[in-house]
Amino acid sequence: MSFFRSVHSEITKLRSTRLWWVLAIIMVGYVALCAGGLAAILSGVGTTTGGPVIPDAQLPLLIYSFATSIGYVFPVLLGALAVTSEFRFQALTPTFLALPRRGVVLAGKFTTLALAGALFGVLALIGSIAAGASVLAAFGVDPLLGEPETWAFIGRSVLAMALWAAIGVGLGALVPSQVAAIVIVLAFTQFVEPLLRFGSSITDWSAQLGQFLPGAASDALVGSSIFTAMSGGVALEWWQGGLVLAAIAVVATLIGYLTSWRRDVS
Repeated sequence: MSFFRSVHSEITKLRSTRLWWVLAIIMVGYVALCAGGLAAILSGVGTTTGGPVIPDAQLPLLIYSFATSIGYVFPVLLGALAVTSEFRFQALTPTFLALPRRGVVLAGKFTTLALAGALFGVLALIGSIAAGASVLAAFGVDPLLGEPETWAFIGRSVLAMALWAAIGVGLGALVPSQVAAIVIVLAFTQFVEPLLRFGSSITDWSAQLGQFLPGAASDALVGSSIFTAMSGGVALEWWQGGLVLAAIAVVATLIGYLTSWRRDVS
């Protein structure tokens, strides 16, 4: 029962702050703007040149995938900030006094933030699909909203965002400094990994390694992204991508538990 108490406590903590809904609003607006803009560009190119650069059957999922291909940064930040804020404001002290089992507390936070990440996935998809499907329909491209493949894509996208939030929890446990965690998330997701993915695509052997990068694994799980459409190359199966993301989340959280999480917080 202590685990469920921990989950309930973490949900209460998350709901009592503005962090989650501020990030969610920014994420939805950002994703919708990018999805709608790219849908207009690619659909417009197709109508002015006599044929779309990307086939109509592939274009909708590519547009909708902005929910994860750029939106994943937000659940990672949410997970990391949810942990590091506990260290920064020493909120862990009363938590550990009320529930001394630190592993249970971290497991509860891991579970709660994974659920929050899934919610972020739903919200991001609402933004990308609402904007993208509207623009595609305006240009005469079928948005494919009734296709089973689209709904499978939606389910995998929600799972990917849940795993990204769990990775954020692991990062926060590993790096208790809030500023350092934010810098690491932004630097890695916006600069380091894109460069690594581009560099790994140059040779066959490096491409085999590059597919295990977290962003590449996420794209494989989802099944579509603007990066993979532009670069091509090898990719994991969707379930393999999910396992890679889950392994990163679990390993990072376990290492964080064995190091920072077990230290005195005050």
